[in-house]
Amino acid sequence: MTEGPVGVAIVGAGNISGQYLRTLGSFPDVRVLAVADLDEARARAAAAEHDVPVAGDVDTVLAVDEVEIVVNLTVPVAHAQVATAALRAGKHVYGEKPFTATPAEGEKVFAEAAERGLLLGGAPDTFLGAGIQSALRAVREGRIGTPIAAATATQSLGPEGWHPDPAFFYQPGGGPLFDIGPYYLTALVALFGPVAGVYAAGGKGRTVRSVGSGPKAGQEFPVDVPTHVQAMLEFGSGLTASSVFSFDSSIHRTSIEIIGSEGALAVPDPNTFDGPLRLLSNGAGEWVELPVEGSTAGRGLGVLEMARALRAGVPHRASGALALHVLKVMAAISDAAESGEPRRLDADGTAPLTAPAPLPAGWDPYAAEL
Repeated sequence: MTEGPVGVAIVGAGNISGQYLRTLGSFPDVRVLAVADLDEARARAAAAEHDVPVAGDVDTVLAVDEVEIVVNLTVPVAHAQVATAALRAGKHVYGEKPFTATPAEGEKVFAEAAERGLLLGGAPDTFLGAGIQSALRAVREGRIGTPIAAATATQSLGPEGWHPDPAFFYQPGGGPLFDIGPYYLTALVALFGPVAGVYAAGGKGRTVRSVGSGPKAGQEFPVDVPTHVQAMLEFGSGLTASSVFSFDSSIHRTSIEIIGSEGALAVPDPNTFDGPLRLLSNGAGEWVELPVEGSTAGRGLGVLEMARALRAGVPHRASGALALHVLKVMAAISDAAESGEPRRLDADGTAPLTAPAPLPAGWDPYAAEL
């Protein structure tokens, strides 16, 4: 199929799938054709709610010829297995973050895709939203002069207070670094290019947690990953950034601040598609708000941009290469925190990553292009 809307299948009908189904269902350039889940009843319920014609297990949706992109919303430890099955069925794959549970798995998925000439994409796509895109433009327009450094923080008490089945957040591939970190690290890479090296430290606030809501409320589960990590990042461009990733903090923070030679930017929460963008120029007494322009459509924006790029034969922005680089950064932070030794990412023999270009002015997810 080389023209018209791109057929999409959702694999994984869990908590996040509703956001994707609502968003993708509103775009004229994609058609959601199928939903799969290990719990086939859950897949059928999601399909019925969103008027999706096919529901069942993974094999059922991969057999739908019109499906061109599989959106992999399974838990992190299943990402590589599902992506590989989809690629072997001849489908392009867009995956939730993290790209895979480990960089080694990610490399195997990349090799599979390359062998078959198929595309890979990966969340988060929040950097395509109005907030981060407006920050990108402000930096490139020189609103803060030459960027020098950045500081980011994502701090909370963890997802168990609201998620009905949160144990997987505390298994390998989870924790604040691998669950929330991709939003912040992807935004930083979009702003400043690839990360060259990291220093880090971390630990666990508790070894056991309990479910706070839903039918499993009160059930305890083990914590198998660090729940508080602090990192110093060195970018290939020479800029540095400090980052805190925590599920142990009563202080709630979601911040990105960029310091430049002529001022500073307070960037919107990278786990959203919108938010205020503020500028403090050198010598000014007060912050001023800058215009925030672009799409606020929601999760699935990267799938749409990938679908349009597929039809046009051009690179897409929320790419598998970007997602794999961010995964390698997180793995390096994890290794550095455990070992106490710095880790380099610019000596692993892979081709250097090019930061994704900003979306063109006026890019509209609701205007049919295909």
